[in-house]
Amino acid sequence: MKIYRRNSAKVFAAILIGLLLLGALIVKLNAPEHPTQDTHWKQSLQQQNTQYQQALTQMKDNDSYQNYYKSQIAINQYRIDHNIAPDRQMTLWSFVENATPIMILVISIFTIIVVANSIASEFNTGTVKLLMIRPISRTEILLSKYVSSLLFSLLCLVVLFLFSWLIGGLFFGFSGGEAHLSYINGAVHETSWVLATWQNYLLDAVKLIMMVTLAGVIAALFRNGGLAIGLTIFLMMGSNTILALISQYDWVKYVLFTNMDLNQYFNGQQTRNDMSLGFSLIVLAVYYVVFLGAGWLFYTKRDIKA
Repeated sequence: MKIYRRNSAKVFAAILIGLLLLGALIVKLNAPEHPTQDTHWKQSLQQQNTQYQQALTQMKDNDSYQNYYKSQIAINQYRIDHNIAPDRQMTLWSFVENATPIMILVISIFTIIVVANSIASEFNTGTVKLLMIRPISRTEILLSKYVSSLLFSLLCLVVLFLFSWLIGGLFFGFSGGEAHLSYINGAVHETSWVLATWQNYLLDAVKLIMMVTLAGVIAALFRNGGLAIGLTIFLMMGSNTILALISQYDWVKYVLFTNMDLNQYFNGQQTRNDMSLGFSLIVLAVYYVVFLGAGWLFYTKRDIKA
């Protein structure tokens, strides 16, 4: 009730939908009115593959780049062999796919704000004492705040899908477009866009849950919503830079941010070849249990100051 009755929730929804509209409008206005058909697309893809092959020889010590170029070469070759020309203009599903990473980041920021304020604001305003006198435990209070924040993030994902599909269809048409190609375990697979989109959403939801949990732990530790929001967003935004600085060490595969992007195992852009989907899930599960235990301990055992 606190989450959805506040004006901030309505502002979050308006920003989410507004960004989708703005993105679609920009793409539509910059798209050519009468796009020409590329009759030499196979030659273009072959030239790309030649460039990627050259890049492969220069990136022998970087698994991430190696896997990226290999996936692009395989997908381009699959298009050539099966006569599947790439779309030269934005379609409904390509809009949904392109909007997903940016909007997931926006939703993560929104949810971090919600969970940090939900946990820390009770202590800052003193209203936590009104909760403590009721016949419910601190564990139940913390669990309700955490679960409600997760449900808010899942609702945002549903809203994102519905409005990105609707806006993409209104601006670019509801036609199906080309098939979705994915590179998994060294082979190219042709799947439906709906299945591929929800798979990406499911995998991104894991990252979203981990960031929400981390924000909750920081909020429970410091009891400061602003600090929890700022520190979590800083870690999320700066994770790529941090990983680039420590990528040469073998222990980087045990770092939280190395394992959060589960899409790397389904798009051929795996960060390290000595990692797997099962390995990342185990690492994330360990971090998740540690976060839950630490958050529960900080929230339930510390004294409440008058």
